[in-house]
Amino acid sequence: MDNTPHAVSAPDSSLHGQDPVSWPATPLLDDGVFSPERVKAEREQAYFNDLYLLAPVAYFVLGLDGVIVQVNLVAAELFGLVRERLGHVLFRSYVHEAFRHDFEQFVQRVLNSSEPERIQLQVRRRPGAREAGLPVSLLGSADPNGQALRLVLEQAEGKLAALERSEERFRRIVHSAEEGIWEIDAQALTSFVNPKMAQMLGCQIEDMLGQPLAAFMDDEGRAILERNIARRQDGIVERHEFKFLRRDGSTLWATLATNPIFDSGGAYLGALALVSDITLQRTASERLWRQANFDPLTGLPNRHLLLDRLQHEVRHASREGGCLALLFIDLDHFKLVNDRLGQEKGDMLLRQAALRICERVRASDTVARLGGDEFAVILAGVRQLGGIERVLQELTTALALPFVLDGDTAHVSASVGVALYPADAESTDSLLRHADQAMYAAKSAGRNGYSYFTPALQQAADLRRATVREMRLALAQDQFEVHYQPIIRLCDGSIERAEALLRWRHPLRGLLLPADFIAFAEANGLIIDIGEWVFRQVVSQARQWQAAHGAVFQICINKSAVEFRCDAALYQDWGNALARAGLAPGAIIIEATEAVLLDETRPVADRLRQFRAMGLALALDDFGAGNTSLACLKRGDLEVLKLDPSLVRELGAGGAAPAVCAAIISLAQGLGLKVVAEGVETAAQRELLRAAGCDYAQGYVFSGAVPVEQLSAMLAAGRRF
Repeated sequence: MDNTPHAVSAPDSSLHGQDPVSWPATPLLDDGVFSPERVKAEREQAYFNDLYLLAPVAYFVLGLDGVIVQVNLVAAELFGLVRERLGHVLFRSYVHEAFRHDFEQFVQRVLNSSEPERIQLQVRRRPGAREAGLPVSLLGSADPNGQALRLVLEQAEGKLAALERSEERFRRIVHSAEEGIWEIDAQALTSFVNPKMAQMLGCQIEDMLGQPLAAFMDDEGRAILERNIARRQDGIVERHEFKFLRRDGSTLWATLATNPIFDSGGAYLGALALVSDITLQRTASERLWRQANFDPLTGLPNRHLLLDRLQHEVRHASREGGCLALLFIDLDHFKLVNDRLGQEKGDMLLRQAALRICERVRASDTVARLGGDEFAVILAGVRQLGGIERVLQELTTALALPFVLDGDTAHVSASVGVALYPADAESTDSLLRHADQAMYAAKSAGRNGYSYFTPALQQAADLRRATVREMRLALAQDQFEVHYQPIIRLCDGSIERAEALLRWRHPLRGLLLPADFIAFAEANGLIIDIGEWVFRQVVSQARQWQAAHGAVFQICINKSAVEFRCDAALYQDWGNALARAGLAPGAIIIEATEAVLLDETRPVADRLRQFRAMGLALALDDFGAGNTSLACLKRGDLEVLKLDPSLVRELGAGGAAPAVCAAIISLAQGLGLKVVAEGVETAAQRELLRAAGCDYAQGYVFSGAVPVEQLSAMLAAGRRF
């Protein structure tokens, strides 16, 4: 089988000719601009252009000073040149002394003529050699831009003998080339490789023939190569680095100079590429880049890479109108660990500390080691201070836990400084300086804590921390209470349901509503413990009311989005609590907002299924507030829809509000849902809702939230509204 490849153009894909003797220009001379007309001309001459590098004749490109600036493989072999290191060799130095005057005149004719010129003369294979001259024919033409001279050198012998000799030389060059040569057909199947290419991939030549390109590249590399070949057909010059997979599974990084191959009619036949192995250079470059950008002890980005990423995040935040937080972390008392246990144990602690920090932030955030015992974190895309607060508390808590160091135990803590962009600074330098100052403020305040650069934010943080401490104490001392707001059945005014609402009887501030403290509880995770306490209280109360007033009585509980995203294990005993209380299915209704019900993340979806499996009913709360989606109503596990007070408030004020409410009520009931109108404050609103067929209502026109004893008295008296 003849494995000789189709001829190929020069490695630089910008080299193309325009006539039978004007072969490709060099990258130094070509302006890289392609017009549609030129692309058409290139395609017509594509077959000839492919001959350039591997053609069996010698091609030269000379500068105006006569220096050889480019040669093909045959020319390089003829004169013993190294294509990559041509230097300042004059072509005339290879011309026999007896013919140099003729050669000079020939050069002048070529430069002054628009047509090719030919001359017969003799050359020597080495400058100054005393060997007999080699008769050759030179065909020359000037580059269209007037910056170069192009020569085709043919040896003066019989055409058949010359062709056979050239073909033999061509085969020898291809098979001994130090570059890989790879040809694929129109279906991207391998039609030829030279020994060097097979060696690069650790394969035998026969094992590669007929194999698809995909067998040797990953998907990304193959897509880039195919796009590169397609763009080359359109005259667009590109050069890429590609990753190949060797037979043993290792990686081969290479650069490819690709050229499409066409037949005389312009049909695409495939492509041919010269492949250069750059694995060692790539590996060395990556190693140097990693050494320059990553901390060798922890593997985290170093200060240099942190600054680069910080600049990137600041630009992104500025463009998108967002904000970010920069955290400076300094380990307290780390020097004592080093002094007591030694540097090796100190390094172990730093690696563990780095891991703990990374585990408390998102994968998209940047954690860096600045040096010594200092770390930094970039929290990008910050939307709420509560999110920053949660990270800060988790970080300081995690770093205060004991470090087990190969049999020894060490205790440190962390002082963290926080600066916000753009609130605290609009430049990276100022942001870094402010975060550093805030960190020293945290140390001055007693260590094992955090401090904001902005005084107002620091005061707010102090208030949040104080509130959370007080809430933990409130749970331990039973300062929380559950009040109940009656939910009235509109058709007869009876009380069949109630909504459980949390209150905090603060020893100094009096009775506090959820708006005064729930946000703090959500930001710090305490909402989980509070929610557990509320559930137990409601189950106990529901059992009492069910025993006294029948199984039809239901209690609604609001649940924070945070509670839907937590671990399922926290709710494992809820089902048992319901069973022990003997509550009827649906006696407890869990209220959730649209955002929770449409959240398709696994924790939320699992929690909804878990609640339904326990016999809890689900209600869609605040329907009609903001951009409500009807997609929520399609959920088969919903039982109740609660109209937001903003819709109810418009009733009785004219306009389309009654029609809108009536339409929503009709739609919900058509889907089998019960409808509860919230925030009913006037008798007119009550009557309009009753006329629209609404099932239930709650609001101050009936009663606000009252202590359990007061609602129990209403139920015992059979109170109707």
